[in-house]
Amino acid sequence: MTRRFLPVAAALLLLTSSACKRAETRVTAGDRTQTLHLGNLSEPSDLDPQLITSITDAQVSIGLMEGLTAMDPKDAHPVPGVAESWEVSADNLTWTFHLRANARWSNGDPVTARDFAYSIQRILSPNLASEYASILYSLRGAEAYNTGKLTDFSQVGVRVIDDHTLALTLHTPVAYLPSLVMHQSWHPVHKATIEKFGRMDERGTRWTRPGNFVGNGPFTLDAWEPNQVLRLVKSETYWDRDAVRLKAVNFYPIEDRATEEASFRAGQLHVTATIPPDKIATYKRDQPQLLRQEATFASYFLTYNTTKAPLNDVRVRRALALVIDRAALCEKVLLGGRTPAYTFTPPGIAGYEATPGFKEDIAEAKRLLADAGFPDGKGFPRLELLTAKGGSSQMPEAMQQMWKTHLGIDIAIVLQEGRVFFDSLRTHSFDIAPAGWVGDYLDPTSFLDVFRTGGGNNHTGWSSAAYDRLLAEALKAGDNAVRYPLYHQAEQLLINDMPIAPLVYGRRNYLASPSVRGWEPNVLDLHPLKGVYLVP
Repeated sequence: MTRRFLPVAAALLLLTSSACKRAETRVTAGDRTQTLHLGNLSEPSDLDPQLITSITDAQVSIGLMEGLTAMDPKDAHPVPGVAESWEVSADNLTWTFHLRANARWSNGDPVTARDFAYSIQRILSPNLASEYASILYSLRGAEAYNTGKLTDFSQVGVRVIDDHTLALTLHTPVAYLPSLVMHQSWHPVHKATIEKFGRMDERGTRWTRPGNFVGNGPFTLDAWEPNQVLRLVKSETYWDRDAVRLKAVNFYPIEDRATEEASFRAGQLHVTATIPPDKIATYKRDQPQLLRQEATFASYFLTYNTTKAPLNDVRVRRALALVIDRAALCEKVLLGGRTPAYTFTPPGIAGYEATPGFKEDIAEAKRLLADAGFPDGKGFPRLELLTAKGGSSQMPEAMQQMWKTHLGIDIAIVLQEGRVFFDSLRTHSFDIAPAGWVGDYLDPTSFLDVFRTGGGNNHTGWSSAAYDRLLAEALKAGDNAVRYPLYHQAEQLLINDMPIAPLVYGRRNYLASPSVRGWEPNVLDLHPLKGVYLVP
């Protein structure tokens, strides 16, 4: 994620420059005008809902777009969105969604079932190469169309019955489909706008720019000044606009945690994206009403580029993982109540708990590295730990020291701006990188599908036919009593091969002004702006 913030010093100067009158801060003015100011951690990489891969971009997108279903802010369950109701057939394969007659795009056009069908065809188009296309693979024929094996989209399980009725046919029952379709990858896009600025399956066109963007959510895009601010304003065409109390929302891409915290203290932000770990204890002691600490359905891990030597050797990958003291990372580095992770899928799914697949073992790590041809680190090549600016510098440095101390190897830390960092992951232009994954819905597939062969978010280069087969069998099973044991097997295989090294489970620590209401904690760590408002 990328971010930058210039006005902090100027704001602080403004606050102290007059002995006669205290200047109105951004937060105070925002409370009065219903303008929310948010730290967004990074410069958005895209506003195209079918190309977004980061949670910070998704937070912006859910203000601009709305899918068939929307997310309840408190517990993240699906609620009516553009579809006011839906039902499933007796065989649990065909879901029929009934769209609101008063749903409108921001230019006044009606939102129809054809818009959703067009959008599904677009994200599945092979040339678009959407990283999230696989989240639609439950649709009959979707995977074949996305991989080019099927060229006739009419054979995909999408049928427009009329302007306000859409039928989705699956190849196997998926009880959580209403949760799936609330994800931004299923959001509709405006066909005329897409094709005004390029082809249906073209990435990076100017349709997402201010003045061009047409959305169907509670807010519209008003301004986007790179590395400064992205501004949304209340939509006058949204079907439920009377329920929207905010007039505007400003997102600031602040790269540095300390700068963001200083901006919050100066009254420039209502809500931060994060907080420096060394500030948590201070806020907990002195201003607990400002500190938010919320468990999230997320895991943080090391991603290995398994296409490069020596990381193509599982012994090397495991050696690097086994010497990391996760308890020390949680207690001494992150300082935020995180818990060590020994599985990829985090807790939080009723009825499913992954079995830990490894534990710290320095002696075993030394043996593995020696077996791989690097006794005591001798002859080990120079590798880089690629890190996005704005993240915790202490955590990479701590792991760097652990590798040096216990294995005798030097791994350099390389910083990149967020947008460049994600490009490096996507193009496999890295050795090792810290990464995180926040579940898109509460099911093991939300995590385990990431590392399916060819998955758009599988940056490791790792592929396992056995892993793919287990996921396919689980999907066909339908019944959780059959599915979950198969997912346990898949997760164990993933941890044994270790294309990733789990580090800690998710917990978001951030700051929020008491004037912010309707900003509810939930495990998916997304906050629908529709219900947020400010009390002076």
